[in-house]
Amino acid sequence: MEILVTIAIILVFVVAYILINSMRLKKAVTNLTQEEFIQGYRKAQLIDLREPKEFEAGHILGARNIPMTQLKQRQNEIRPDLPVYLYCQNSGRSARAALTLKKKGYNHLYQLQGGFKTWTGKVKMK
Repeated sequence: MEILVTIAIILVFVVAYILINSMRLKKAVTNLTQEEFIQGYRKAQLIDLREPKEFEAGHILGARNIPMTQLKQRQNEIRPDLPVYLYCQNSGRSARAALTLKKKGYNHLYQLQGGFKTWTGKVKMK
């Protein structure tokens, strides 16, 4: 019986953690469809959060590569007064990046829903 109670308590904490994180994420970043993303990214800072090898294999035309692993050291390269359009391979890194930037005072944060893997627009390869 004690094992069931312990499992139930752990489950409650996991569910609470997931709910709190999803609420924080909704406040930090706006998810955009590809069409919405295309309408605004040319007038904003377009940041690809993938690693350099992923970026070189193909990226959205006009994107700057600031890997998630370097974001804290390079965030000063991103202007807080302009909209920031983020994307990664599948939206996980861009969501975490949005939370990080939101804490630093960035307010106009957008991410590509589904990430680069869903992108069908123009791509540049190195």
